[in-house]
Amino acid sequence: MDYELLAVLFMIGGIVGVMAGLLGIGGGIIVVPSLLWLLPKAGIGPDNIMHIALATSLATIIVTSTSSVRSHLKNGNVDLFVVKWLIPGVVSGGFLGAYVAELVPAELLPKIFSVILLTLALQMILSVKTTAAREMPGKVVTLLFGVLIGTVSTLAGIGGGALTVPFLSRFGVEMRKAIGSASACGFMIAVSGMLGFILHSTGSENLPDYSVGYVYLPALLAIVAASVFTTRIGVSLASRLPTRSLKKVFALFLLFVAGKMLFI
Repeated sequence: MDYELLAVLFMIGGIVGVMAGLLGIGGGIIVVPSLLWLLPKAGIGPDNIMHIALATSLATIIVTSTSSVRSHLKNGNVDLFVVKWLIPGVVSGGFLGAYVAELVPAELLPKIFSVILLTLALQMILSVKTTAAREMPGKVVTLLFGVLIGTVSTLAGIGGGALTVPFLSRFGVEMRKAIGSASACGFMIAVSGMLGFILHSTGSENLPDYSVGYVYLPALLAIVAASVFTTRIGVSLASRLPTRSLKKVFALFLLFVAGKMLFI
């Protein structure tokens, strides 16, 4: 991979870091399309490119989420009770998603996920004007939601913030804590999903040099070299902006991404 591509990935990492801190996402929604565009320019063939993009994206989320979670914990933005009951589900879903990725046609995944994002964006827009919140569901239901979030997130190569934040917000978790808690869950989704992809890469042919299974190390290092520093900027913005503004930003972000994914 030449220096120009590394520079582009470094800039992408900077954007990813801000988005991770501000919106509680791992940045996979940005990283996966970027890698699908850049990896062929690095001489990587089409055989395993989707799996490489997904696995590498999840690997970047591990690093980005670590920095984001640390900052959110310092600011008191993580609901530990909620995280405790979501994590077993999202971890199970992470491994399940890596397995399902081998079965579902790759071209179908963006369409399915875009519909989910559109639904979540609509819910978030409507919730901006409402103050009433539902109580969190029971432990078993929360666990099952975690499995769903982990599975879908791994299939899309994301940390799950686009699913976790609206879910927690709908059930009365304050927006800043929903974002911080989503970062913590995103870390666990990324770890389990990445390990699942590495396990499934055993025996795969035509993997590029400098890779661990489907994880392409040059791209990983270039992205996280910037993202670990810029997450602080996003966390600072999340701590200052009012809840309604955060909801509007997040809803618009979901609409934009959903539209992009629907027509690729």
